[in-house]
Amino acid sequence: MTYETLLDSAYEKVKQIDSSNSRFEIPQIKGHFEGKKTILTNFFQIVSHIRRKPEHLQKFLNRELATSGHVEGDRLVLNNKIPSSKINEKIIAYVKEFVLCKECGKPDTELKKQDRLLFIHCLACGAKHSVRSKI
Repeated sequence: MTYETLLDSAYEKVKQIDSSNSRFEIPQIKGHFEGKKTILTNFFQIVSHIRRKPEHLQKFLNRELATSGHVEGDRLVLNNKIPSSKINEKIIAYVKEFVLCKECGKPDTELKKQDRLLFIHCLACGAKHSVRSKI
């Protein structure tokens, strides 16, 4: 057998790895309108899934959506009518900035504050990156 045939047979036997990070999917926001307010009913489910503090995500959404809001029981109330597609876009932007590792792309990270700077520390690969955005 030639080297190329041996190499081809070895590649056929090797398990293919899906590098699309399919294990980490952000749940879509669920909510409804009450008058001029938007009620997000699964806000705490999303917060626990991305492992961040609810106050941090709420502050980010308030700033990005240019609205005020508050936690009421187990839901988030925003004081404007905002379509769920726009809220989902902002949550994806939050995850890219504050959750996913810039090196390996995994969500196994934690936020650490050193002096006055905020860093993302990856628990999977050990990388440490500063966060560009302030909240």
